[in-house]
Amino acid sequence: MNEQLLLVEDDDAIAGALRLHLEEAGYRLHREADGLKAMAVIDRQRWDMVLLDLMLPGANGWDVCRHLRARHPDVPVIMLSAHSAEVHRVLGLELGADDYLAKPFSMLELVARVRALLRRIEQMRSAPAAAVAELRFGSFRLDTVRRELLNGTQLVPLTLREFDLLHFLLRHPGRAFGRGELLQRVWGAAFDGYEHTVNSHINRLRTKIEDDPRDPRRIVTVWGVGYRFEEPAA
Repeated sequence: MNEQLLLVEDDDAIAGALRLHLEEAGYRLHREADGLKAMAVIDRQRWDMVLLDLMLPGANGWDVCRHLRARHPDVPVIMLSAHSAEVHRVLGLELGADDYLAKPFSMLELVARVRALLRRIEQMRSAPAAAVAELRFGSFRLDTVRRELLNGTQLVPLTLREFDLLHFLLRHPGRAFGRGELLQRVWGAAFDGYEHTVNSHINRLRTKIEDDPRDPRRIVTVWGVGYRFEEPAA
């Protein structure tokens, strides 16, 4: 275990406790207490994971998350916040966070979530090539080995969850899935999330693969059920 984690947290006590537990678990940790400084560090180096507080001096956690996603869409993010209201959680997940913990939280739980998310990524990287290494729809090509989405020759940035969700839907064309089932199948049974999380990720995918996201023809809503992927007729 030699993963490098970036912690963006302005509370010295919380940062100290996180450092103690994460380094004891075998991770290397770099801490920034200012949002703007964190953005500069993100520009200079790629991290294995970012632990991101929302309320920061310089630039808030939402801005830092946007900055990270624009440069490294596949780096996992766990958001930390004293705001436990659902709106803050949903907003964080809409911006591309992979998980969210409301303060105060158990340090052991945080370490467990870090370990689980990194293990999931390592398993995907070390897994044998998929039986279908490439899935196509329209001008798009989903490369399941490189975990990339291409529109022609142009790379379309996807977060970890966006890729997994699109991959899952593409493997089951024409079948409708409820939001709860998508949470279970894509995020996993251990994910403590809201069904609105699925809506947020679907909306972001639509902006990336639909000709008109307001009138989606590929990822369609099945009223009273959830979502279905279908390829529009030419």
